[in-house]
Amino acid sequence: MSENVVPLHKPNDPPAEDTAPTVLTVVPDAPPARPVPLWVRSGRAVKTAVTHERTRSTGRAVARHASYTFNGGRIVARRTWDGRTGSRYERMIRAAEAAGNLEAAEEWEERLTRFRAARHHRRMDLLHSPVEAAKGVAVGAGMSIGTLVALGIVMALNTGHARDVVTPLDATIDFIALLIRIVQIVWGPALTIAPFLALLALWSVGRKQQAAPNWALPANVRNGEGEPITPSIVVKALRDLGVPALARAIKEMGDAGASMLGPITIAGCGVEVDVTLPSGVSTNEVQNKRRKLAENLTRHEHEVFITIPQAARTVRLWIADSGALDEPIGPSPLVTDETMTADYAKGKAPWGQDLRGDAAALSLYQRHLLITGLSNQGKTVALRSLALWLSLDKSVQFLMGDLKGVGDWAMFDGLATTLIQGPTDEHVIQVTEMVESAVDEMNRRIQAPPGTQFPPLIVLVDEAQVAFMCPAKDEDKRPYGGSKANSRYFMAVRKIHNQGRAVNVLMWQGTQDPTNENLPKLVREGAHTRASLALGTESQARMALGDKAVDGGAAPNLLRPGLDRGTLVVASDGITIPAGQSSITVRTHYIDDDAAKAITDRAKALRDGVTTLHAIERGEERDPLADIAAVIGDAPRVRTKDVLARLATRNTDAYGGWSFIDLKRVLDDAGAEPYKSDGVMVVARDRVARALANRDNEGSASADG
Repeated sequence: MSENVVPLHKPNDPPAEDTAPTVLTVVPDAPPARPVPLWVRSGRAVKTAVTHERTRSTGRAVARHASYTFNGGRIVARRTWDGRTGSRYERMIRAAEAAGNLEAAEEWEERLTRFRAARHHRRMDLLHSPVEAAKGVAVGAGMSIGTLVALGIVMALNTGHARDVVTPLDATIDFIALLIRIVQIVWGPALTIAPFLALLALWSVGRKQQAAPNWALPANVRNGEGEPITPSIVVKALRDLGVPALARAIKEMGDAGASMLGPITIAGCGVEVDVTLPSGVSTNEVQNKRRKLAENLTRHEHEVFITIPQAARTVRLWIADSGALDEPIGPSPLVTDETMTADYAKGKAPWGQDLRGDAAALSLYQRHLLITGLSNQGKTVALRSLALWLSLDKSVQFLMGDLKGVGDWAMFDGLATTLIQGPTDEHVIQVTEMVESAVDEMNRRIQAPPGTQFPPLIVLVDEAQVAFMCPAKDEDKRPYGGSKANSRYFMAVRKIHNQGRAVNVLMWQGTQDPTNENLPKLVREGAHTRASLALGTESQARMALGDKAVDGGAAPNLLRPGLDRGTLVVASDGITIPAGQSSITVRTHYIDDDAAKAITDRAKALRDGVTTLHAIERGEERDPLADIAAVIGDAPRVRTKDVLARLATRNTDAYGGWSFIDLKRVLDDAGAEPYKSDGVMVVARDRVARALANRDNEGSASADG
């Protein structure tokens, strides 16, 4: 191989200033270009032509219109056969038998008998019709000729010309001859055009029914966006689901497969239909093929929901309008109605809308609550909206722990009795002691005289998985986290779940990504209302909602993370769930931080003032009178039982076991005795403040003396 010596510089480059020798690069000669054979170029051209979009579009168009014509002929032939025979009735009978509806089968059999009798009568009439037709033609012709001759006689008498007698007859004969001539002229072209007209008619029928392979249909039809749901579409979707027994049953029914369907009714932003499955097909076989069913219905998977109603061997399909679930719902009534108040016992929180577009409201009365889901799916906002509504009932008290600590619950400062915010182990310890103080309050209420009414106490912990996963231990080596019998947070929650409901002490928890480690089974099963946003797996869905809800069709694991933010699957007797279903899907209202602050400002205006504690004080000598003044805050008077509850929250060790007698003793000694107001015992802020001032003055005088 020859080699070429190529200099580093181009010919027009200036010479180098240094005197170093020029470096040369040796490159081999490029091989000569070899001509491409003609057959290779032809193959490439053919391949390009075949793969060109215009070629594919033309091929699809040819196949589509040919299929329209061919399948249109099949449709017309099928309709003709159905009209001339009893096959339609026989299909209906088979469909009714397959559905187990013997009454309908008997009715269709009776109709078939009547159809066959009428057909036999028509055929017998045809045997006598030629003779009757000949007689009719003879009589008609005779009467027509007689009429024409009579008309001619009248004309002849009128004109006086005898030849006018045959004038009407001649005119009629000439007219008939003209018609024959016209037919002779048109007959040839008509015979030529008739086949094309027939093909055009068949093509029109096939085009109207879209009788062509899906790949050959136009793009807008092939995508099926916005295609209305009809019985035939549902039956075809079920037939092509890949369940052999279902496909065979529908094939035996023929076009009568629609008899499996109940009425298709409008339900919010979609439609709903009940499908009675034929014998040999179970409901879970359809449930497990939700994605394929949705695609057969030209919908996305999240736009089709399958639930199990009360009727046996039946599935209920809710099919959304294309893209409807991606549209936001309206604002919360909490934001739009500034006069709204809440009623813990009798009211329901406006949470959002169900898939039908109806308002979804949740009763919170004596129900423990658990909301879970993946991170950043709207869990805190959904939980907070319930607390915002309940804050508008001035009798409700809150103990709150936010183990995220980014200010999502900051607007409850001045509304909640305790508000602890932060993600560290120290914050978990504080939250645990807060929950334990609620347990002490619960025990105090349980020991009260029967019939005593207690205000609602909501113990709310957001990001509860942080508490369950906390590794910290106390001085007795008892862990704060975990799920063992010595776990302090776990046992405090369990105690509230066991007995708190009876005395209106309720546990609300929000947690992420549930597992057995960060959400123990006994805790999640202790909640009366369980709701879940988007999750990753079915096993997590079962942890969040329970086996019954998931087996009944609940599938938060099929929600789209990010796209279905704020959409919850709820299992609770506190919300209206359609009969036969175990859960309901709710699209919650979004309430941002500014709107939430405005709502809490309205809630604070309803109350006498609440001093919010941001830590649990412990391990120090207490001043009971000063603590009483602190928990009263700016309110002119506070009920004695509320003072006791706030003191227990302020320091469980010092005041957790206090009763009314203990509180009265301290106040009587200080000269700030409790008194009755509107039938209830209260503590006056001014009396306590005056007692503190007098005590301080006495202390100062003693010191001066």
